[in-house]
Amino acid sequence: MKTFLNAKDLGDLRQALAEAMEIKNDRYKYQSLGKNKTLLMIFFNNSLRTRLSTQKAAINLGMNVIVLDVNAGAWKLETERGVIMDGDKSEHLLEAIPVMASYCDVIGVRSFAGLTDRDYDYAETVFNQFVKYSGKPVFAMETATVHPLQAFADLITIEEHKEVKRPKVVLTWAPHPKSLPQAVPNSFAEWMNAADVDFVITHPEGYELDPAFVGDACVEYDQKKAFEGADFIYAKNWSCPGVTNPASYGQILSKDMSWTVDAEHMSWTRNAQFMHCLPVRRGMIVTDDVIESPRSLVIPEAANREISATVVLKRILESL
Repeated sequence: MKTFLNAKDLGDLRQALAEAMEIKNDRYKYQSLGKNKTLLMIFFNNSLRTRLSTQKAAINLGMNVIVLDVNAGAWKLETERGVIMDGDKSEHLLEAIPVMASYCDVIGVRSFAGLTDRDYDYAETVFNQFVKYSGKPVFAMETATVHPLQAFADLITIEEHKEVKRPKVVLTWAPHPKSLPQAVPNSFAEWMNAADVDFVITHPEGYELDPAFVGDACVEYDQKKAFEGADFIYAKNWSCPGVTNPASYGQILSKDMSWTVDAEHMSWTRNAQFMHCLPVRRGMIVTDDVIESPRSLVIPEAANREISATVVLKRILESL
């Protein structure tokens, strides 16, 4: 595996899940794979779980790790082509990428959506420049449109905690004070469509995700109806994807607090378990009693980020 961006890059998800369980039982089983190999983790944006879990995964595999925070100690990088660099950006990504690649064997990239130019974001401009110009395997630690390491960890968590063979999984929009990208819901939708689950997406009108990610999912605008019979509730905010109206891309169309997941919402389900990628705005996305309940999976879900990253890095190392 040379590139990891989408579920299809991992191949058979049943095999990937089996591999995840094997690694969870012995996290250092493949420690020799990464001997004398170096991972470069590049962060254009803040991170907690992604940074810690991916670095731990690399250590599990015996790798050396270099972490570069682009906005804290590095030259400001220009990402656009054909510009006159007379502003505050001192180096172009097209020179920086091959230089960075010369110091490592594998590259992880984290770069959020700008939420102003939909075409630019959905073309995965920054990530694809690393793929094109580095000459090294590149994997996504969240990009403008997807967060596959999170979605893989979510799938592992559902597999571990499901109480029926084919659970009903609901992705629900919830309010947030800031404009957020669609990366997490996009990837969650993509991976749930590839998994053996009954998948439903619910959100207010105007928040329709890109059809490429929605796939065959049932889209239900009535949140209560969507929650009925659910085994897992995955709450997440996202800004307007701009599918039907590109001019509204990245905008906040609603802060309707009736969409906040509370005990009443959970009572509509089949004693569902609650999920969220974290960090979470308590009182907006979810109430304290729900996220702190015994049916909350947010901590095991976060812990599985180490496992998903280990599987992905193992696959990449095996391809070198």
